[in-house]
Amino acid sequence: MRIAKTTLLTLCLLAAGCGDFFQGPDSGGGTGEASGDLRFIADCSSGPLDAPIANCQPEPVASSGDPYADCVTRINQLRWECQCLPPLQRWNAAEGCADQHSEYDSTRSAHAGFSDDICSPRGWAQNECPGWNSTEHVINGCLQAMWDEGPGEPFSEHGHYINMTNPSYSMVACGFYETANGDFWSVQNFQ
Repeated sequence: MRIAKTTLLTLCLLAAGCGDFFQGPDSGGGTGEASGDLRFIADCSSGPLDAPIANCQPEPVASSGDPYADCVTRINQLRWECQCLPPLQRWNAAEGCADQHSEYDSTRSAHAGFSDDICSPRGWAQNECPGWNSTEHVINGCLQAMWDEGPGEPFSEHGHYINMTNPSYSMVACGFYETANGDFWSVQNFQ
């Protein structure tokens, strides 16, 4: 049964509008006691939480081999398991622009392509992981670090988390670029 739930979670995270499918921890037959499946961290039966669960670090879902899909899956996993937020849709049409932002920024600075409006569709907000050593580290390390910023002020210290949880956004496009020395730059454009 655990494998089936993990598979369903992965499929659900890749689709839009599945937030009502999972209702928190596997309650062990309605007893209210968690069965030990730590993948289901939040009890989402009452809807989105006002704030994320403290120190929420769900085990990453196994790689699908597609870093674009895995990036969206990880963002949605953090949104759902740590705060009961519905999933963002994968914004396939904007992935090419996100790739261009990643490449452009690798020779300039973070968010340069977004600020210089080098391509479209670019979205309304952007997070960036500059110079990581693999796509896996971007997905499992950088995205977790952004989530860990949590809510608060000033925006400069919490903006990545704020972008990941903004209720105005319904889609995210991830982009990647590998430099000649093997560093990975990645952006996540939200709309």
